[in-house]
Amino acid sequence: MTASASDNTAVEFLRHTVATLAYRAGKVLRDAPPEFATVKLNDDVRTPLEIVGHLGDLIEWARRLADGSGPWQAASTGRFESDVERFFTALARLDAYLAAHPALAQPATTIFQAPIADALTHVGQLAMLRRCAGAPIRPESYAKAEIVTGRVGLDQARPGREFDGDASARR
Repeated sequence: MTASASDNTAVEFLRHTVATLAYRAGKVLRDAPPEFATVKLNDDVRTPLEIVGHLGDLIEWARRLADGSGPWQAASTGRFESDVERFFTALARLDAYLAAHPALAQPATTIFQAPIADALTHVGQLAMLRRCAGAPIRPESYAKAEIVTGRVGLDQARPGREFDGDASARR
């Protein structure tokens, strides 16, 4: 396959989206209290442990969509710290693949609309669950965040512009 300029632009945007996902997930998962993993709001609501395991599944699936190597597989370890590590390792593998292979087996839009968008939703759920668990993250102007394409590990830049209160007045 050969990549066109628009393919390269789409892949670069996808890589930035992966870095954004890493930044936001890093913020939610960093310094979470140990009991956070097992917060249970209701019988039909996933725990943070279950969500983080699913995040790893989603990003591994994104990699398989990118290279055409196979379908969805659930592979959570069932341990919070190792599933957090698995998720960030999967982000690094996905980003490395995208950087090296601008011609993808599936369109970048498909990879975005399925596993990546779903993962962003689940990071938002984790943020809400932290608040419900009494360990909220502070609001931040994400437009001012130091999000760098290729930086996809748990060790993200510290928030540059956090604040208290209503975010609508601080864009």
